Amino acid sequence: MNNMEHKIPLANNHISVDCVVIGFDGEKLKVLLVRRIGEDSGGEVFHDMKLPGSLIYVDEDLDGAAMRVLNQLTGLKNVNLMQFKVFSSKDRTKNPKDVRWLERAEKAKVERIVTIAYLSLVKIDRALNNKNLNNFQAEWVPLDEVKDLAFDHNLIIDEAMKFIRQYVEFNPSCLFDLLPRKFTALQLRMLYEVLYGKRIDVRNFHKKITMMEYVIPMDEYQQGVSHRAARFYKFDKKIYNKTRR
Repeated sequence: MNNMEHKIPLANNHISVDCVVIGFDGEKLKVLLVRRIGEDSGGEVFHDMKLPGSLIYVDEDLDGAAMRVLNQLTGLKNVNLMQFKVFSSKDRTKNPKDVRWLERAEKAKVERIVTIAYLSLVKIDRALNNKNLNNFQAEWVPLDEVKDLAFDHNLIIDEAMKFIRQYVEFNPSCLFDLLPRKFTALQLRMLYEVLYGKRIDVRNFHKKITMMEYVIPMDEYQQGVSHRAARFYKFDKKIYNKTRR
C-alpha cells in the first residue's frame, strides 16, 4: 500500500498563553483568576473562572502576548513572567462548553489549542493596591479554594506549584518575591509551610534563618500588636548574589 493512504491529518493548532500569577497574603498562597461568562449547549448562562489567558495575535511573540493578556484581563503590568511548561494534549478542548465560549470570544473556529504557560510570583500587597484590579473581572483565590476551572487550568496551576517547589531548591531568592519588603520570621516560616504542605519546627527554622546571610534582621519591630512584637527582616539581593557565586 502507498504510505500516503495512511497519512495522519495535520492538526489545526491555535497557540495561546496562560498566566499563573501567585501571591502570598501572609497565611495562604493565592492565584489570580478571572471570571468567565458563557452559555452551555442548552442556552443556559454559566459563570466560572479561568486563568488569565488568550490566543496570541499574528504580529506578537509569546512573551509580548503574555504581558498583553495579563494587562488586558487583570490590569497588572510590569511583573516578571517566565515560561515554565507547554500544554499540548489533544484533550485540552474536549469540553464543548470551553470551545463554544472561546469561539464566541475570539470569533474564530477552534479545533485544538497548544498553550504556553507563564508563571509570576508577586507581592500580593502591592498587587492588591493596584486600583486597576478592581476594574476587571479578576480576583485572588486561595489555592485550597480553587474550584473546577475552564480547560485544563487546574492542571496548569498544579504543574506551576510543582515547578515553584523545584525552582526554590536552587533559587531560594524567588520566595522573597512573595513576601513584603520587610517581613517577620513567622511570615517566612508560614510561606515555607504552605508551599511544602508541612509543619516546620520553630526553633530549627530560626536556626535556618541565621544561616541565611542574605536575610538581614532590622532594627524595627511590629507595632500595635497584642502579642510580643516580632522583629522585621529584609532580603538583601546583593548579599544573596555574592553567596551564590
